[in-house]
Amino acid sequence: MSEERVVLISGANRGIGEAIARLLGAAGWRLSLGMRKPQLPDWADPDRVQLVSYDADDPSAEAEWARRALSKFGRIDAVVANAGIMIPKNVIEADDSELDAMLAVNVKAPRRLAAAAWDALGKSGRGRVIILGSLSGKRVKSAGAGLYSISKFGAVALAHGIRHAGWDLGIRATALCPGFVATDMARALTNRPDELMTDPDDIGRIAVMLLDLPNEASVAEFTINCQLEESY
Repeated sequence: MSEERVVLISGANRGIGEAIARLLGAAGWRLSLGMRKPQLPDWADPDRVQLVSYDADDPSAEAEWARRALSKFGRIDAVVANAGIMIPKNVIEADDSELDAMLAVNVKAPRRLAAAAWDALGKSGRGRVIILGSLSGKRVKSAGAGLYSISKFGAVALAHGIRHAGWDLGIRATALCPGFVATDMARALTNRPDELMTDPDDIGRIAVMLLDLPNEASVAEFTINCQLEESY
């Protein structure tokens, strides 16, 4: 079994997920990429990259993904739960089905993914989990962000829960919480130009750093913003 570390990344086909995957690949990680429509990126080495059809709405998808990654690589050292959805509604106009949809993808699926990889992460001795939260998981910026914030507050709490559950196993977890990042999701929500939003590659560089830190340098939350706010 190769000693090169292996990471599972959800939502890896575009935006933040693609940037994290590309930069981790350049840093020497082997990659198992979960995508709704798997397509090998032009930068990827097919001998070091596994593509997996992944639907966060399927409760059985995470266990099958972890099984396939272990079958190919023999180990799992990190999980980056990046896949997420945003429904821009306030908490009054939204209905239960819309809240359920965001909780399913933004909270339940990342929890199942960490659980599916748990034994392998513990065996690693320095297992890592990054949950892509959001500054919307730290404060409610506007009425239209209210519903999304419910799910992202949950995602941040999930990261803390994983950190506590895995500490004695050498598993460290971080809630990575950006503001507006120059992706399709953010472009649909703001008229800020790309150059005034955080570059996805900067999120990727942060992920590389977080996954490389030793067990004694645990980072519970990492926030990053493109604009001035009182706290973030």
